[in-house]
Amino acid sequence: MLTVVIAFVMNVLIAIAKTIAAAITGSASMLAESAHSWADAGNEVFLLIAERRGSRGRDERHPFGYGCETYIWSLFAGFGLFAVGAAVSVMHGITSLTEPEPDANYLIGYLVLAISAVLEGVSFAQSIRQARVAGERFAIHPLRFLNRTSNTTLRAVFFEDAAALTGLAFAALGMALHQITGSAVWDAIGSILVGILLGVIAIFLIKRNSEFLLGQTAMPRTRSSILRKMLEHPDIERITYLHIEYVGPMQYYLVAAVDMVGDLAEHELAEHLRRVEREIEAHEPIVEAVLTLSTAAEPSLSP
Repeated sequence: MLTVVIAFVMNVLIAIAKTIAAAITGSASMLAESAHSWADAGNEVFLLIAERRGSRGRDERHPFGYGCETYIWSLFAGFGLFAVGAAVSVMHGITSLTEPEPDANYLIGYLVLAISAVLEGVSFAQSIRQARVAGERFAIHPLRFLNRTSNTTLRAVFFEDAAALTGLAFAALGMALHQITGSAVWDAIGSILVGILLGVIAIFLIKRNSEFLLGQTAMPRTRSSILRKMLEHPDIERITYLHIEYVGPMQYYLVAAVDMVGDLAEHELAEHLRRVEREIEAHEPIVEAVLTLSTAAEPSLSP
């Protein structure tokens, strides 16, 4: 939540500054960047809603809770980034190619881009810090963690900030070439490049959220950790099948085939299975656990 709030505040400040600068300078790249920042600020609102609504506990109508609603609102954010940021930037760049704009007030443009880079850097540093800590916990590279993580808000903020900083570089380069050559074509190309960059990021975010909505299994390290803890349970002798699926950010639905210790009667065995399920669900990430019995011929799983 802190990462999203910081990103929202920074993007609003940046969007206001860029909009004023775009009006003064008439730069196509600056206008594209202002559309980009307003799209980012709007997307942070979607992400804040996602965090709030996705954190609700389960009830009778939603036995797995509301975690998947996080991915729905994050999809809206991805579509917003694509439709508003990417489309507006590309369309304005194409228009500027056919109707070149006059020379801009470059000093104001460069100052706003520099201030924007500092503010975006603050937000980006926060998301990098969070990704690095989480990556160390799972013993994987932060970028790989951001691709695999179920924390869709962190992924969205990180890649939006990375795109924003790259877009600032494109805008600065477009303005500089416009100033050096006197041709507004470079400024228009900068706007188009910003739009293409936003489109690529948006498609990536939409794809990842869609995959979690369709069903995504837990990371191998998470699966091994849960399997190890289950095998340590005094009533479980071995496990022959284990399926762990995300039902929200860091929330799992677990199905397992187990061989219980001893040779209990049917009614006692059923009671033991239900009790073990409740004990597994007592671990916060496990929203629902369903256990069935293994057959003697099924091979055992090991962490």
